[in-house]
Amino acid sequence: MTTFKSLSDLSGRTALITGAAGGLGKVFSETLAELGCDLILVDLPGNSLDSLAKELQSNWHTKTKVFYCDLEKAGDRKTLINEVLQNYSQLNVLVNNAGFVGSSNLEGWNTSFENQSVETWRRAFEVNLTAPFELCQGFAVLMKKSNGASIINIASIYGHLGPDWRLYEGTEMGNPAAYSSSKGALIQFTKWLSTTLAPAVRANAVCPGGVLRNQPKEFISRYQSKTPLGRMAKEDDLRGVIGYLASDLSAYVTGQSISVDGGWSTW
Repeated sequence: MTTFKSLSDLSGRTALITGAAGGLGKVFSETLAELGCDLILVDLPGNSLDSLAKELQSNWHTKTKVFYCDLEKAGDRKTLINEVLQNYSQLNVLVNNAGFVGSSNLEGWNTSFENQSVETWRRAFEVNLTAPFELCQGFAVLMKKSNGASIINIASIYGHLGPDWRLYEGTEMGNPAAYSSSKGALIQFTKWLSTTLAPAVRANAVCPGGVLRNQPKEFISRYQSKTPLGRMAKEDDLRGVIGYLASDLSAYVTGQSISVDGGWSTW
């Protein structure tokens, strides 16, 4: 008999998660480990992947491998792909979570449209779109022969919505064109993948809303007032969707972009 528990069981499967040391990446890793999945954790050098791997192995007894990789660099991406292809006989889940989000101090990024630079535009697209393209392409053959193969691209509500600039008034926050544009392109790439790799591999996108991370009080208040559920997201709010899309619970779901935004995008 098919049960909910059996459909959500990822025992014997392997998942690769980029940006695994970040807030969402850690939650994704914990969730998939809890469901029984072996993990390949990927992030920039200098991040605490080793401690995360030990924690996951201790809590969930999952096999965990760590790779340090700068996804902005083509050479690093190729090395990662080759290492995985040489050392793994399957890759059931690929979570393209790493993202270029810049910072307030990055020149040509968080500034007026007239002053946003082509250089930061290119860097954002390199990480947010080119890297997922190359990883999906490089792992396609391996995933096609893996049971229940699922690609999950982490996009954003700003991949399909325009920014409300009133949220940012009086703060140093912003919403650069390159971020929204690259996430929108990632959603469309997901749809393209869903028909190209079918029926062997499913491909879906997750579009988180704003996650509470010590933003200015005025921004938080404005954001919450526009959200039907009355609050910003917590990392834990993404556990359900990642477990759903990674497992056979979503065996008949592909080509979709699922917003996890507290209702923000409904009005």
